[in-house]
Amino acid sequence: MKQDFQNLIYVYGKVNKIVQFKVKDIKTQDIAILSRKAVGQEALTWVKEELQQGMIVYGIVKNIRPYGVFIEIGGGITGLLHIEDISIARIKTPEERFKIGQKIKVMIKYIDKSKQRVLLTYKELLGTWEENIKEFIEGDTVEGIVRETEKQNNGIFVELKPNLVGLADYKENMQYGQVVKVNIRKIIPEKKKVKLVFI
Repeated sequence: MKQDFQNLIYVYGKVNKIVQFKVKDIKTQDIAILSRKAVGQEALTWVKEELQQGMIVYGIVKNIRPYGVFIEIGGGITGLLHIEDISIARIKTPEERFKIGQKIKVMIKYIDKSKQRVLLTYKELLGTWEENIKEFIEGDTVEGIVRETEKQNNGIFVELKPNLVGLADYKENMQYGQVVKVNIRKIIPEKKKVKLVFI
């Protein structure tokens, strides 16, 4: 059984939401017998028998809350993507990354098959530190996004990519979400750290 269940079609419901149906029978070129219940039954079987931790699946963003994103991964089965599992760079709201109706790939982080409870993660699909750092060289001047001010004004974390963050010396009047230019002063692979200087 595949995640994109065989013979599924998508139509708009009464409240203008996309709903999945399974084609049960085709009567004529213009008439088909559809079943929404069959989709749910097939999805539950898929969750219980085939879905495993670490699998990568496709999903549609259904709801966004301050703590995370609810993503339908097929047949009405919805998983929760916690905000801390969206990216290495800390964000204040999931809406900075996703929007309702967006189609994305996610990884299964945890699954309770008895309760059909699924937790998802996204940051593992954004590349490792080693993969992301290949795009940068010491001495480069690049743009980043201010993400967090370290406690006691020791520094400011700047997002270079969603899964790559560097630390710059503290500077007054820096605001969360501000786009800044930084110079890559030092890359320390053994510690997975990037030291930055504001331009």
